[in-house]
Amino acid sequence: MKGEHASCPFQEYKLKETTHLVSRAMEEIGSRKLAKPNLVWLELNGCTGNTISLLDGQNPDFQYLMTQMTNFIYSNSLIASEGAEAMDQLFDIIGDEYILAVEGAVSMKDNGLYHIIGRHEGKEVTGLEAAVRLGEHASHIIAVGDCASYGGVSAARPNPADCTGISDVVNRKVIKLTGCPCHPDWLMGTVAYLILYGEPPLDDMDRPLMFYGITIHDRCPRRSYFDEGIFATKLGEETCMFMLGCRGPVTQTDCPIRKWNGHVNWPIGDDTPCIGCAQFGFPDAMEPFITYDT
Repeated sequence: MKGEHASCPFQEYKLKETTHLVSRAMEEIGSRKLAKPNLVWLELNGCTGNTISLLDGQNPDFQYLMTQMTNFIYSNSLIASEGAEAMDQLFDIIGDEYILAVEGAVSMKDNGLYHIIGRHEGKEVTGLEAAVRLGEHASHIIAVGDCASYGGVSAARPNPADCTGISDVVNRKVIKLTGCPCHPDWLMGTVAYLILYGEPPLDDMDRPLMFYGITIHDRCPRRSYFDEGIFATKLGEETCMFMLGCRGPVTQTDCPIRKWNGHVNWPIGDDTPCIGCAQFGFPDAMEPFITYDT
């Protein structure tokens, strides 16, 4: 029964769909039909996990994004410049057109005092100030990962720095790529779609439907076990892990199709329940991650 709901042709289609988006964007840029957009990566209060995930991306990879698809203007972790030069590089883009990708939550306590990202023109700049100033002028804003989307782990109880998502501090639409971390394909595909067509179709929580349109449960290769009522009682059993606390039924992403680490594996493929890291409310709303029936 295992694998009845895992459609290989559909999986191949979804992977090719993202690659096609990126390839077509590159063709349009190469033929000068479309301009290469400026991309600003603003890292706020988080763990840099989305940057690491992006660097691990394949086909296309980060170098492709940085050198071929966009003019990569700023990332405090990835650019060579530092200090005043880096901060000038960040804020000098205001006035030009750019896409703003935000990683990490916005720390709100004491007007953002608990998160200083640098000094500019002689004064300290908070992440809150940078988010507001850059967010006001961006052509599009992408929240990369849970923390940027709604607060995520940074806003988990007790949330001492009063962290929240970027959409709470800018009065405009934010495209949200939830996940802890965000899959590199989700970002690359979204940027490519913005280049080609503008804002992609979104769900009621402002996530691109092309990546978040189905639940993990809908495409899980262990779905047939769930339908037959065959449930694992401990980790390592290759049956449905719903009774162990799997959050697949409430989590909307294409992880079963896209997988991770070069599209080779994902948590359930490694006998680990989904912990709902791409669903709003993670981590607090998804705890406990493992449940044993006593």
